Amino acid sequence: MSITLPLDKMTIAEKLEVMESLWRDLSRDESCLESPVWHGEILRQREQQVADGKEAYVTWDEAKQELRDRLL
Repeated sequence: MSITLPLDKMTIAEKLEVMESLWRDLSRDESCLESPVWHGEILRQREQQVADGKEAYVTWDEAKQELRDRLL
């Protein structure tokens, strides 16, 4: 099956709506979605960095404030 969308004629909002619809459909059955191997490796590395005291977790509110401070 081949589906062609008029991407050059679609607004950004329309493109985002299509992406969201696709993601909703794809994520209905999580058992069909496997994380790539590299993702697990990155997570293990980050957990090890936290365990070694090289990195620390922050709350979502702290992370948002840090981003705002950097960008504003």
